[in-house]
Amino acid sequence: MNPRDIDVFNAIMITGGAGAAATLLDTSQPAISRSLAKLEAELDFRLFDRIRGRLVPTREGELFHAEVKANLVGLDRLKLRAAQIKEVGTGTIRVASLSALGHGLVPRAIVAFSKKHPQVRISYQVRTSHVVRDLVASGSFDIGLAADEVDTTGVLHSVFTTPRAVCVMPKNHRLSAKSVVTPADLADENFLALSPEDTVRLAMDRIFVEHGVRPRVLIETPYGLTIAILAAKGMGVGLVNPSVIADGMIAGIVARPFEPAVHFRALILRPPDGINSALVTDFTAELYAARNALGD
Repeated sequence: MNPRDIDVFNAIMITGGAGAAATLLDTSQPAISRSLAKLEAELDFRLFDRIRGRLVPTREGELFHAEVKANLVGLDRLKLRAAQIKEVGTGTIRVASLSALGHGLVPRAIVAFSKKHPQVRISYQVRTSHVVRDLVASGSFDIGLAADEVDTTGVLHSVFTTPRAVCVMPKNHRLSAKSVVTPADLADENFLALSPEDTVRLAMDRIFVEHGVRPRVLIETPYGLTIAILAAKGMGVGLVNPSVIADGMIAGIVARPFEPAVHFRALILRPPDGINSALVTDFTAELYAARNALGD
């Protein structure tokens, strides 16, 4: 089997689609499709079902991916070790983050770290939490920030932040006059919701049931940043991690505490045998400093 074809298959599995895999591997979507077709022909079984334009892993595909991940871990660690040896003069640090922290908190840490280490190259990606977890578990990345619903098998992990969710809305919204937003306030509002599997979304659903409230869920998205942007455009209100709106990144919105309190919970992840280099230690310290500055 061609190692490139295996890389393509793995990229599709961790990103969820051919287009995202092409971006991750810096190639074209047709090249991804050709490589996948070649691998399926060689294996003589389908790795994916094509359902309404989406690639859905077959049972065989899932079993094969489990074997691929087990073999890629060792290879990725060798590649990472070689890169670290090669770049010992200047150094490189690889960081991945979920979107909720990836546009506010982590950039703060990057700026502070770069001022102290101007010769160090930073490879930074904002991905879904599950992809962040896979990137760290494989040893491809040094540090990851992910939501607490990810599988923590095969990674070192600890709780990084547990900020209280805030309700965002347009500046001229009727709820902006309130000091605290409650479930009853949202009964007749267009609600911009996180994805159904998100732990904060699950907590919100329980709270709405307990209070007998059924908000009009207008949009579902895995990204708090999307909720904040849509709220600024008058599409509705929603709950987000306060890091999403830090530093006034999004104009035209206000945030109010939500009661009863709901908390996001993010983990900091490290590879199981991650190298505790001075660079990783220093960058981790800047992450905590940025967290503390934002009051999370």
